[in-house]
Amino acid sequence: MGRGDHLTILYPPGCREVTEDVGSDELIRRLKTLAHTLQSMGQDDGAYQEYIPLAMHIADDFFLSYPSRDVQLLIACCIADVLRVYAPEAPYKDPGQVKTLFMFLIKQLGGLKDPKDPAFKRYFYLLENLAYVKSFNMCFELEDCQEIFCKLFKLMFNIVNDEHSGKVKSFMLDVLCPLINESDVVSNDLLDIILSNVLEPAKSQRKNAYHLAKELVVKCSDTLEPYIQGFFNHVLILGREEKTLTISQKVYDLIYELNHICPSVLLAVLPQLEFKLKSADEEERYGSVSLLARMFSEKDSTLALSNKLLWIAFLGRFNDISIKIRTKCVQYSMHFLLNHPLLRKDITDTLKMRQHDSEESVRYEVVMAIVSTAKKDFSIVSDSEDLLNFVKERTLDKKFKIRKEAMCGLAMIYKKHLNSQDVPAATRHAVTWIKDKILHGYYMTSMDDRLLVERLLNTCLVPYLLSPEDRMKKLFYLFATIDDNATKAFIELQKHQLAVRKSVAELIELHRRPQDEERDRDIAYRLGHLTKYLPDPLKVQEFLRKFSQHLNTDSQLLTLMETVVSPDVSCKDSVDAVTQILKKLGQPVMTNLYYNTIKMLLERVSSVMVDQAALEALVGLIEGSLANDEDVLSSLNLTSDIATEKGLKLLFILSYVYPAHFLHPDLLRRLISLLTVPANATANVSPPVLSVLTCVGKYKPIGELYPDLASVLIPICQGFAESGSPKQAKHAVRCLHTNCTSDSDDVFEKILEKIKEQLTFDSKNFRTASVSLGHIAYNMPEKFLVPIKNIVSRKVVKELLMRNQTAAHTPGPNQNQDVDDWVEEEDLTEETAVKMEGVKMMARWLLGLKSDVISAQKTFRMLNAFILHKGDLLETGKMLKGEMAQLRLSAGSAMLKICEQKGVGDQFTSEQFYNLSLLMNDECPQVRERFAIKLHKGLARGIPHKCLPLDFMGFYALAGLESDRQLKLAVRQYMITDITKRRDYIRSITMSGGSEKASSQLPHIMPDYMLVFAVPILAHMPDFKDPSDMAQLMRIRSCLWYILEPLMTKNDAYCFGFYKALIEQMKNHKDAIKPEDEITNQKLWAVCDLAMGLILSKTTSFEMRAFPSEPRIPPMYFKKHEDPEFVNVKSYLPPELQVTAPKGSTKILTGVSKKAAGAPKTTVVNKTRAEQSEDTLMDDETTTNLSNTRKRGRTGLSLGEDLDQEEEDEEEDSTTLSGLLPPASSSTSASSSAGPVSKRGRIGGAIDAASNRISSYLQKETNGKT
Repeated sequence: MGRGDHLTILYPPGCREVTEDVGSDELIRRLKTLAHTLQSMGQDDGAYQEYIPLAMHIADDFFLSYPSRDVQLLIACCIADVLRVYAPEAPYKDPGQVKTLFMFLIKQLGGLKDPKDPAFKRYFYLLENLAYVKSFNMCFELEDCQEIFCKLFKLMFNIVNDEHSGKVKSFMLDVLCPLINESDVVSNDLLDIILSNVLEPAKSQRKNAYHLAKELVVKCSDTLEPYIQGFFNHVLILGREEKTLTISQKVYDLIYELNHICPSVLLAVLPQLEFKLKSADEEERYGSVSLLARMFSEKDSTLALSNKLLWIAFLGRFNDISIKIRTKCVQYSMHFLLNHPLLRKDITDTLKMRQHDSEESVRYEVVMAIVSTAKKDFSIVSDSEDLLNFVKERTLDKKFKIRKEAMCGLAMIYKKHLNSQDVPAATRHAVTWIKDKILHGYYMTSMDDRLLVERLLNTCLVPYLLSPEDRMKKLFYLFATIDDNATKAFIELQKHQLAVRKSVAELIELHRRPQDEERDRDIAYRLGHLTKYLPDPLKVQEFLRKFSQHLNTDSQLLTLMETVVSPDVSCKDSVDAVTQILKKLGQPVMTNLYYNTIKMLLERVSSVMVDQAALEALVGLIEGSLANDEDVLSSLNLTSDIATEKGLKLLFILSYVYPAHFLHPDLLRRLISLLTVPANATANVSPPVLSVLTCVGKYKPIGELYPDLASVLIPICQGFAESGSPKQAKHAVRCLHTNCTSDSDDVFEKILEKIKEQLTFDSKNFRTASVSLGHIAYNMPEKFLVPIKNIVSRKVVKELLMRNQTAAHTPGPNQNQDVDDWVEEEDLTEETAVKMEGVKMMARWLLGLKSDVISAQKTFRMLNAFILHKGDLLETGKMLKGEMAQLRLSAGSAMLKICEQKGVGDQFTSEQFYNLSLLMNDECPQVRERFAIKLHKGLARGIPHKCLPLDFMGFYALAGLESDRQLKLAVRQYMITDITKRRDYIRSITMSGGSEKASSQLPHIMPDYMLVFAVPILAHMPDFKDPSDMAQLMRIRSCLWYILEPLMTKNDAYCFGFYKALIEQMKNHKDAIKPEDEITNQKLWAVCDLAMGLILSKTTSFEMRAFPSEPRIPPMYFKKHEDPEFVNVKSYLPPELQVTAPKGSTKILTGVSKKAAGAPKTTVVNKTRAEQSEDTLMDDETTTNLSNTRKRGRTGLSLGEDLDQEEEDEEEDSTTLSGLLPPASSSTSASSSAGPVSKRGRIGGAIDAASNRISSYLQKETNGKT
């Protein structure tokens, strides 16, 4: 109908004409009237046919494109009413016009966007009207209906917002839903518009659109399901993507969202994912794994239970070849463990495999998953201890990053779940091992591990921010419940921190000196020394130098550092000082390497665990334990006997590390009062308390500071020395020696007079008197030189050792049948026990004398006789085998101990040396085991001047004949440790620039020289009688390879030329004892030939290489041939054992450097251990003092030596610090110490597999290799 036909148009009553020539305002008024009239019309069939021309008129393009928004809105409302009134037969029949009208209506619906618009009510009416009669359903007949629908849906999703009421959103759904549910087809474009709104970014950025789309999917799920399935089939199975569709790029995200919104639409889709999980394309597998991990792991998800095959296929991806897929699987493990109890077993099984994954990132995620689970709900991991065991295993991972997370995770679990008193028993049981495992981390060779353990001890195991009382309870409980290895680690930790603290204190002291060249040189040396206390020494050196310059320019910083390293600083002051220091170092960010380096150093030196207040609290807990105070014991969760024993040990350790904090009269008075507890407890309490007072006295004598307390202490100690137990006597003498000052001579004279009377079997205190005498002789050799020498010769040697006085000691030959070869010390007869103490007493006496050559020679002869006569010195034939074994072991141990001391220790003869080596092959396994431990401890202590001479490394060759496999492995580990420690020491003195000093020491330190001593030992073996006997030679060969293997293999410094020259020079000598005996010489040369055969056959590289030392042959065991030109080229082996030198290997003799040419060509190694500076290597944490002012001969005991002496004096004494320490310990310029791997009494009989592993574990720790 044209615009000019308006005369034929009929308008409802009251409505005026709507024409194009009417002004805009008037047109709006007329349209409002018309719209209001149409709105009131009902849907009466055929009632309004006369208004069809009007309906066609208002749909004219003139009105649809009218410039006024209001006109267009009113026209839209009128058209919507027309559609309502004439439904279902609209007056508009032309498809093009219908499309134009609905596009116009869609455009008008855009006005719904702003509910604050004054015209919003009319827009809302338009929406309501269209929804009411489903007007858009008319479009189903159009070819372009999907285009119209797409525009409509897109508009609705764009305009819906927070300001729309629920009614508006409901009408929107009423408009949209029929277009899906009543449609014959849903196009992919429409599907894309709907589903893209349930994905990111719409989901988070346009939440109303997301909710509208979500409701749409739910309401239309039945209709949409086949189209959704068809889409996924197209993409997932056929692999065809329509790049124009947004959802094609986000298939897995869409599945995830649809699973949340309406899982039913995916019933046929999810099984298809199994094929994607097994796809050859990594990205496809990764996408499906990521999707399923989210879907399976979500809370309340039942997908895994309803899709078993898909779940099993998913679990298989934990073992995928792709690293990132395995990582993704493991990352979701925490959610599985937390949300799905029924799936925990499957996940635990898969994690078991993945914790051993070859890729470190996967192992790292395993640790993180389990630790995160434990932090959120510890009951899960406590119910399945396998999970925590996985973390436990990862504490030994080869990558520090993983070890760190495992350790930190365990520590946080311990802190969170064990600091509370109301922790369930099951939970407490599940993590009892955590504190042990954390401390075991100190055995790792990496410095990073040690720093981590130290940090975790102060932050998690014993949180430093707790009050002193609570802190000591945590420390007490920790120390009382950790295992032996963790205890040793705790002690090593304390000693290493002490060593660092002393080293830093010396550095700070140097900065207080006036600046000169010497001071700067000392500071540079100290800074270089400090680097080995931190990871990456080369990197930290720069920052330590910077810190030193900072100290020079900032006096406040220097003062704060003095506070931190002060021996008596309180924990609070230490923390405050550290905080202020850190503020001066810049921003605490990872990129500030200077800050982080000094922070690590401060963590090592700051004292945040123990101070005077803490010690008072600890002593209070010990007093409560002794008194059986229920409140104390319940707060510690310990029994009285364990609390007392462990508390006193802990107190002793702390007195060694923090003696200054004990120097307060009230605290000392309380400690002294512990010495007077009832008699039944004194035996266990007094030795450790006396040890504490001894350590305090070494720092500052109590007699000087508090004479009134000394007057109380002296009589108590005097009583113990005269009539206490042997342990009490030992500790009492040492305590008096360190704390008694002015009247010490009078006190010890009284004790000496008393014990003279008791050196008889008529006295019940014979053993006590022997122990006291030995310690007095050791500590004060010059004061009582003549009296003690007379007592030794008359009482100890003639009456005790050279006479058998009791019937029980020599029961007779008939009693010696079918008796055990070994008797423990507590089961010995009194006379044997006293004789053993007499042997020890003589050793201590000689160690005190240091240089009495005549006495030393006599003593060696007597001790040698004990060994030769199997312990039965008088050859009565009436002693028990077990007691004889103990006596010869005591004699051998005493000889080893004496040999550590230069002077008296150099007086043994080569024959005595060979006889002593027999104990390595003693008939009694306990003797072999204990002697090997003594040998190792002697060789590992205070290299190079406080240890056994290198001669004794040759003893290890005899362990090649050991029949007990476990003992043989343990001795091999001892040997490797001793070799490594010497190599490390050589490396340290070489790096520190002392090349001349190093060259002179090499022949006395270098482990390669042990072959020179092993050869004569093997040649003088009693069982080696015929140098042509194949069986005997094969045994000798196995002994040689036992020591050569660790020297030759895995040794970058191995030099074939050196060994070849060394063996050839030995072969050009004769035996020193029987130089004219042909058989003896042939045995010696045959052993040399065997050694040469081994190095020729086992060497893999014959290249020329310089060696830092000339071969030297010790004249004590080898005698030069009369003919200076003599060259022994003859082979003394049967043809079957002869080895031909590989081609070219004979040219390597020049591979030995001549750096030490200035030294004598032959050196008596065991007698010329040069009195160099007292350098001590102890583990990583060593302090090497290159000062030449301290010789090996000493006049008194240092703090560390005291610990050594403790161990040797009383093997069964568990109260000494050495009884708890691993073999190597920290040493500083003021002290050195070393401790045993374990006490004799603890080792028991044979070494089992577990203890051997522990031994290996400890030895690696003491190697000092980082």
